[in-house]
Amino acid sequence: MTNPLSQPNRGRGLPTPPTGWPIGSYPTYAEAQRAVDYLSDQQFPVEDVTIVGVDLMQVERVLGRLTWPKVIGGGIVSGAWLGVFFGLLLGVFTGNVLGPLAVGIVGGIVFGLISTTIPYATTRGTRDFSSTMQLVAGRYDVLCDPKTAESARDMLARLAL
Repeated sequence: MTNPLSQPNRGRGLPTPPTGWPIGSYPTYAEAQRAVDYLSDQQFPVEDVTIVGVDLMQVERVLGRLTWPKVIGGGIVSGAWLGVFFGLLLGVFTGNVLGPLAVGIVGGIVFGLISTTIPYATTRGTRDFSSTMQLVAGRYDVLCDPKTAESARDMLARLAL
């Protein structure tokens, strides 16, 4: 039996590093996208092109402080919306909307409170803030298959003018 770790990675669907020659480098994704769109408008075979985010950073943007009232309020609101959805859905199938809607809202609020307060309580104050996470690149390189890279670079030079 052969060792699977000694074999080259030949699996399908596994991530592979991008290949190609650089034909442009841009500070924002929108600019890199604009360059590829320009190539497409010029009838260039864009299937030869890859946009690569370089110098990746994970950025956590802090939105605000978490307090018990915010956690409880958020649980009530999100649970109530979930309950409205399920209550209306059940009401449509039963023909009676008010009963299932009321039960859905109450059940949703209970579920929302449980699903927000227990995780918050387990942190014991070690994470008293809310935030969002983003993956951000320092720049975006546009790579192209070597067989068409020179013509792509020439086209993008006209875009800059």
